[in-house]
Amino acid sequence: MAKPIKKDAKKTKKPAYKIHNVYNVSGDKIESKNKTCPKCGSGVFMAKHKDRWTCGKCKYMEKI
Repeated sequence: MAKPIKKDAKKTKKPAYKIHNVYNVSGDKIESKNKTCPKCGSGVFMAKHKDRWTCGKCKYMEKI
């Protein structure tokens, strides 16, 4: 038998993505802090982890 659904269950909300952590703005120039993926090309950024850079699209990884 299925468990009843709780009506008072609160959903946790994810914090908004901080754009100022990803881009540098200086005057009229905007530069990205993250690397682009060498396999996917421009427009696909890699995520910076503690010990590596990773692409979320093609799973390419570079160790630091």
